Amino acid sequence: MSYFLVKASLEAQELLQSECVIEGDVNGTVVIFTHGAGANMQSDFMVEMTKGLSNAGFGVVRFNFPYMRANAIDGKRRPPDRAPKLIKDFNLHIEAIKAEYSPKRIILMGKSMGGRMAAIVAGDTNVDGVICLGYPFIPLKGGEPRLEPIENSKAPICVIQGERDKFGGKGLVDTWPVMNKVSLHWLTDGDHSFAPRKSSGTTQGANLATAITHCTDFIRGLDA
Repeated sequence: MSYFLVKASLEAQELLQSECVIEGDVNGTVVIFTHGAGANMQSDFMVEMTKGLSNAGFGVVRFNFPYMRANAIDGKRRPPDRAPKLIKDFNLHIEAIKAEYSPKRIILMGKSMGGRMAAIVAGDTNVDGVICLGYPFIPLKGGEPRLEPIENSKAPICVIQGERDKFGGKGLVDTWPVMNKVSLHWLTDGDHSFAPRKSSGTTQGANLATAITHCTDFIRGLDA
């Protein structure tokens, strides 16, 4: 594990400097992995997925979005930044990683909100693929499904979703025609964090291992 500080380009846009966590070889295929709304880059979910992908031979870079960086400074709990600020921050990290490491391929991967931001960024930024882990299709307060980022992405997309995900589960998500353009995988009885019920006969660890396999297969399949 190593660290990479992104400072000048962020501060020029009035954003807090960012210490990225790096695992694996980031000169080959690098996965830029972003967190969801409620938990930062050091959550168990983020760490386990990172470990699995780095063990598979990919470089993985994690960073916190601005509101999480601010939370780490003063201990306060802030809501997520608005999408334009998250997207600007995401793009500045991509540019900094490209400049520092010149990776052969860049994959954007995100948990929940991070996956949605990854898909949005891929609509305007040249990347090789997008992986969404628990995509937040349906807002909790209701409303139209958030399909536009998937429709507009210029990169291939892989969506890995728990069958019971409250933001969009099996039996609903797979009925939308736009999902025919993505590589969609379901995790047995999983919730938004891929955790199943005890009665399912499987475990969150098993679902995470399956998710890592799907991610690995998707990335390697981009060469085909």
